[in-house]
This record gives sequence, C-alpha cells and structure tokens, in this order.
Amino acid sequence: MSTVDKRSVTLSPELAAEVDEAVAAGEYASASEVVRDALRQWKERRDLFGYTLEELRALVQKGIDSGPGRYGSMAEIKTEARRRVAQAKRSA
Repeated sequence: MSTVDKRSVTLSPELAAEVDEAVAAGEYASASEVVRDALRQWKERRDLFGYTLEELRALVQKGIDSGPGRYGSMAEIKTEARRRVAQAKRSA
C-alpha cells in the first residue's frame, strides 16, 4: 500500500471555479484528482524540456555573452520573418 503526502494548496477564485467545474462535469472524480493530473502534466513538460535551472542560467549567460543580435528591434525581426515566409511561398 502506498502512502500519500497531504498538502494544502491555495487557489485563486478563478482556478478554484475551474477545478469545481471539471469535477461537476464528471471529468474528474475529485479536486485532488484534478490537481494530481495538473502536476503530472507539469512534470512531463518539465522533463520534456530536460534543462536544470543551472543549465538554463548557463544558456542565458551564453546568449548575453554572444553580444547583440543581427536585428535592432522587434519590427526588424518581423520584417525579416515576413520576407522569409514570402520567399518560401514563392519557392513552393
């Protein structure tokens, strides 16, 4: 028989209402089941990315150390992206 570790979780009124609606709709048997499912999905997503906090910090630092990007603004990035999409459409 497995043991459980009980936790108290505080939810915003909006999230609590979502949990209650999921249970009332029969999607889950209980609020605990909703939270367990959400935590399983969170863990799967975190495991999928596979980065530790230290690795993420190193990647951020690598980006900072690489210097400024080729484009000076978000508008330039969007313009380049639109150009590439248009070019890909012409090539297709």
